[in-house]
Amino acid sequence: MAEAADPETEYVDHPLLSPQFIERRRYQVELADTAKRGHTLVCLPTGLGKTTVSLLVTAHRLHNDGGKALFLAPTKPLVQQHADFYREALNVPDDEIVVFTGDVSPDDRAAVWDDARIVIATPQVVENDLVGNRVSLRDVTHLTFDECHRGTGDYAYVYIAERYHADAASPLVTGMSASPGGDEEEIRVVCENLGLDQVEVMTEEDSDVADYTHDTDVQWERIDLPDEIIEIRDALNDVISDRLEKLKSLGVSSTTQPSVSQTDLNKMRAELQRMMDAGKSDAYKGMSTHAEVMKLRRAVELVETQSVEALRRYFERQRNAAQSSGASKASQRLVAEPKVREAMRKAEAFDDLHPKFRQTRVLLAQTLGIGGGERVIVFTESRDTAEALTEFLSQSFDTRRFVGQGDKEGSDGMTQTQQQETLDAFRAGEFEVLVSTSVAEEGLDVPEVDLVLFFEPVPTAIRSIQRKGRTGRQDEGEVVVLMANDTRDEAYFWISRRKEQQMEDELRKLKGVADEVSADLDGDGQAGLDDFDGDADGAGGDAAADVEAGTDAADDDTGASADTAAGAGSETQPGLADFSADVDDDGPDDDGDSDDDSSGGDVADAEAEDAESDGDSEDGVVATAGDVDGTEIVIDQRELESTIARDLSTRDGVTTRLETLAVGDYVLSDRVAVERKSVADFLDTLVGGDRSMFEQVGDLSRAYARPVVVVEGDDLYGERNVHPNAVRGALSALAIDFDASVLRTEDQADTADLLEVIAKREQETNDREVSAHGEKAAKTLPEQQEYVVSAIADIGPVTARALLEHFGTVEAVMTAREDDLLEVSGVGEVTAERIRDVVGSDYPE
Repeated sequence: MAEAADPETEYVDHPLLSPQFIERRRYQVELADTAKRGHTLVCLPTGLGKTTVSLLVTAHRLHNDGGKALFLAPTKPLVQQHADFYREALNVPDDEIVVFTGDVSPDDRAAVWDDARIVIATPQVVENDLVGNRVSLRDVTHLTFDECHRGTGDYAYVYIAERYHADAASPLVTGMSASPGGDEEEIRVVCENLGLDQVEVMTEEDSDVADYTHDTDVQWERIDLPDEIIEIRDALNDVISDRLEKLKSLGVSSTTQPSVSQTDLNKMRAELQRMMDAGKSDAYKGMSTHAEVMKLRRAVELVETQSVEALRRYFERQRNAAQSSGASKASQRLVAEPKVREAMRKAEAFDDLHPKFRQTRVLLAQTLGIGGGERVIVFTESRDTAEALTEFLSQSFDTRRFVGQGDKEGSDGMTQTQQQETLDAFRAGEFEVLVSTSVAEEGLDVPEVDLVLFFEPVPTAIRSIQRKGRTGRQDEGEVVVLMANDTRDEAYFWISRRKEQQMEDELRKLKGVADEVSADLDGDGQAGLDDFDGDADGAGGDAAADVEAGTDAADDDTGASADTAAGAGSETQPGLADFSADVDDDGPDDDGDSDDDSSGGDVADAEAEDAESDGDSEDGVVATAGDVDGTEIVIDQRELESTIARDLSTRDGVTTRLETLAVGDYVLSDRVAVERKSVADFLDTLVGGDRSMFEQVGDLSRAYARPVVVVEGDDLYGERNVHPNAVRGALSALAIDFDASVLRTEDQADTADLLEVIAKREQETNDREVSAHGEKAAKTLPEQQEYVVSAIADIGPVTARALLEHFGTVEAVMTAREDDLLEVSGVGEVTAERIRDVVGSDYPE
């Protein structure tokens, strides 16, 4: 619930804003004024309300241009946080502000999209919905990319931006980040990928911003390790040196020093991969040795910088992994190595605490006791350490942990509800100390705290900057970083210092050349796009209409207005007064500014939990027919890992649809379905993959009259250590025994071209349609029975077999009551209702 309005505070007045809710801050209003006139990158320090800037632009666009707004954030907790803020800040019915995450089924998302005014979503589900043709961006008049520095490579932001600029009738993009990149070139790449042509930067040195910031004192506390921990560390380092000696003998390492950098280790792995591709058998042993080195380095890092308890848990997981079926040789050798076993024994015998634990308790006592503070956050990279710290600190302080959602490495995660309840309790002062992994370090609305304590230095500028943004928002705050002497902590310290300084320098530099960068970007559009929309006039739509309506008048397809480029407004351009009655005062309230959330317990979690499932049924269908104009291609959802689906979805005259297919990867007509294999995957199926190529194509040929196998990539006969005649035999068997056409392509782009040509030939030239079940005939009686039952509401072959085994006949399935259907394994309420609805409903005229 929002606090009562301060009668002395100035607020932003707008028809779509809740009265006396958004405090007027001049810098936010000015940034919003710029962002509503063109595609803009907004760079603003953490905690100063970037999301409020986007909110003001959204309110302006919805009020003046109508349509809907789309707000993208990297993770589920951030999406929910933004939704809560938008519902509180806007005069829009709550049911018109909807949340799209992987927890919401694709059918439900498609059903509510058209009626929603504001959609707040994770990018993965929007990407899936666009590829699957479930939603359209045409009516989206404002798109926000939260943490837009992620807009590189294959991240979903890049594809969504391309589709938005191409599909929207009147596009406007706002990108937001406190730390958009390490240098000017990285920032330019993000701008080009997202179609941003203006850059607005404000730092804490700006007078308008400085009024809302306070000094954050960063202190580095050096700690000496006890002899027992050093002995454990040295034993592990001896093994690392031994393994590096083996890699050196293979010619992939030039050093045996255990302090070898991660960059050098990555180069070693790349070289080993090249050797494997060339068929050198020694490379396989080398790769296994390299895996040992990586595991050992993780163990050393834990004992040096985290806790002996975290090391003990890590060793326990390694022992369990070595004893499991299919265990890697690297894991087995690791736990059998005498010096590693010695380190394990010493870790088990160590009955003291890592010195960082005691120093943490001292610092908390100084802040919460002597200093009279109220709240402290302790960040750590390890979930094991977070749990051990919570247990230890709870003896002296009211402490709770805050970790990601995944059940990771033997540690229970937290649900989104548990995370929210914990933060709410922290805000309400129900406990003093929050011990968090990286889940809270960037974007969650963590309340003001008196101290942020880093249990270890963070070697990434962006993450370090965001963490320090958790303090100093309202009052002077303090940041303390614990650093163990003569450990990796020191290396990370210098890396962090260098990168942070580089980031600060680049932001200052970017601020100084923002106009120049904007001028360079203006008119270029998004990388790789020739034309966003031939009929669109950029962010403002039609210029004359915009002038008449009192909205933005943009002069080119990228959305940058002539007045913006000239640096001055005209009478037709909206000014600060569009957001507030008096432009001389300051602006909106901090919104719980959202940056990022890795939702996990250690360094790797940041990216691991970004990808989300659509929540589609596990049972597969052969394909789903749809009434579409042009050519339709049905794509298996698992193919989203490649770029082919996204590529096809952007092509004129091609409609893509996502399904969980029982057979094949692509369905191109009622008789043609395609199984795609990279050269490596194709050869893997010949040498013991999870499912042989012949079994997959056998299933494909039973469902479709014209099965096609696409083998993608070069060097079919040299990729693996497989005899060429074995490859030729496999190709012959596919063609002769399974009547499958085997086609070769160079890469994913070539495959996409081939699929489009086949689909158009089938559907346009031969006048065929995409069939739900193909046209293959001559099925056995059980196959025909399964075929009929599986056609009911697309329930799939697995559920069809379960229903037939339970009821005995197709007729019994058709006449079964809903309660009886629920007794079948795999049939829930939704499936049972769909079956009864399909079987029992009148056929519409």
